[in-house]
Amino acid sequence: MKRRLHKKYLILILAYSGLLLLIPYVLDYRDKSVQDAQRGLPQQQSRCPDLENRVAQLWDNGEKLNGSYTTEIAVNRSQSRINIYLHATWRTGSSFLGELFNQHPDVFYLYEPMWHIWQALYPGDAGSLQGAVRDMMNALYRCDFSVLKLYAGSQNITTSFIFGWKMNKVICSEPLCDAHKRYQIGLVKEDQCAKCQKRDIRDLERECKKYPVMVIKGVRVLDVSTLVPLIKDPTINLQVIQLFRDPRAVHNSRLKSKQALVKESIQVLRSKKQNDKYKRLLVPSNRVNRAESYVSSAMELICDNWLSDMMLVMNAPPWVRRNYLRVRYEDLVLYPMQELQRLYRFSNLPTFPALERFALNMTRGNGYSSDRPFLISSRDAKEAIYAWRERLSVEQINQVEAYCSEVMRQLGYHKNSRDKTT
Repeated sequence: MKRRLHKKYLILILAYSGLLLLIPYVLDYRDKSVQDAQRGLPQQQSRCPDLENRVAQLWDNGEKLNGSYTTEIAVNRSQSRINIYLHATWRTGSSFLGELFNQHPDVFYLYEPMWHIWQALYPGDAGSLQGAVRDMMNALYRCDFSVLKLYAGSQNITTSFIFGWKMNKVICSEPLCDAHKRYQIGLVKEDQCAKCQKRDIRDLERECKKYPVMVIKGVRVLDVSTLVPLIKDPTINLQVIQLFRDPRAVHNSRLKSKQALVKESIQVLRSKKQNDKYKRLLVPSNRVNRAESYVSSAMELICDNWLSDMMLVMNAPPWVRRNYLRVRYEDLVLYPMQELQRLYRFSNLPTFPALERFALNMTRGNGYSSDRPFLISSRDAKEAIYAWRERLSVEQINQVEAYCSEVMRQLGYHKNSRDKTT
């Protein structure tokens, strides 16, 4: 009888001990579930746990300084001017997005200033150039244009040295030039601006300091992690607008401009050459058309970077997410006035009818694109969105959908569907 009683007590003790061991795990799981529910996140296993853990660490050292860091950022951001980076990759429609800011009379706009770095340091791979890219942005957002001298060689630094200067409203308008009017809405005429007198770069710096908003458009920042130090710096007050586009449409547009993009594609691919996954991409599968092979291979890396950006923002502190805006090209061209209002509201800029008419007219043109693929012009929005369906082969579509599947899912692009983008 005693033996049976002892056995019963032993079982009860073991069961109680097991229950005590389980309690911490249950509570920890419950806390995580509650946090996810509050954020509106689905209760499912992460598809990219390693990536999420890695990018979450980038934000760790910012919010734990006696609880004062985020408060300081909020105060400084409300007191300083706004600096915006339009984060995109090649052939996503970023020139059109940038032009919407170039047109605004309260914006000091720069088109692809980091182009100078890639040209001067070629054939440096894209990854090794990210530090220089960030340093240039840090200087430019402070209206310090002397950083351009590092990449000018023996050239004189004047307004005509700035990449894309003939389309820049600030450079082509008074007081720097009278080829265009600051409050006139419409594309700058390059032939007229080309006649402007070259001005000292210090004149441009003085103009830069007058504007409440500065916008830089670029495609040479590989991913948002490069921008983290600038986002954390309250004296920069950086906000990021990231432009996405259907990967199949991007691929189609890249193939259309492949000769102009092969150099940059190789630089992008070489940035990941140490990784076995990307080594194969540097070996052209089609030696007859090496340009097409390099341009196609870079698309896989672009989708990987997009996914990394999404995870980075998802794990960012709330104040970062408030200073980040995701834009889809399809929404921008199908609903230009609504998206314009959203962009300007995010940038603390007023909108007015002339700007809305400009955005609408730029998406209601004839045809998909001009003979000059990098020229900003009025386009047929629907043709630009759906041209890939007619121009890519089934094999090409399947290839892009295979290595961009998670990005497409996150952005709401349907695979192998004839339905219009939602």
